Amino acid sequence: MSNTSSKTYRRWPARLAGDELRLQLEFLQFLRATAVNKLAGLPREQAVATLLPTSPRTSALGVVKHLTAVERWWLCIEAGGVDLPSLWAGSPDPSWDVSEQDTPASVVAAYKAEWARAEKALRGLGPDDRTRRRSEFTVRWVVAHVVQETARHVGHLDVLRELVDGEVGE
Repeated sequence: MSNTSSKTYRRWPARLAGDELRLQLEFLQFLRATAVNKLAGLPREQAVATLLPTSPRTSALGVVKHLTAVERWWLCIEAGGVDLPSLWAGSPDPSWDVSEQDTPASVVAAYKAEWARAEKALRGLGPDDRTRRRSEFTVRWVVAHVVQETARHVGHLDVLRELVDGEVGE
């Protein structure tokens, strides 16, 4: 069965942005949409393909599941102090694992739901504020970390998508 979902709209952040945190969050949203778009149109069989011999658990669907866990931990739990279960407790990190029930549509829906939770968790926080869970980080650091991790994994999605069906580009 094919994933016939349409692509998620992406918008570049404002070129003359003056608000640092808003700029970082806009870049994060751009990267999130890019990640989701890498799954658009892929049948489940291709979305779960593990094509990197040195990373046998890495699939496009697994990458997006992992990004969901990253947002849950860093933005909701650590920065926002929300009482939610971690999605990556255990070793090896289970957030990369794909179950029989996971589909591109269900994984994208979970990722998008995490975006909404993160937005709510960060509401009212500024870049210099300390995180609500442990106060060991600034919100600035946490958001920058999530941006860099998302960007890195979008690169993995670029490679996986090209290997699975030849599609290239953002």
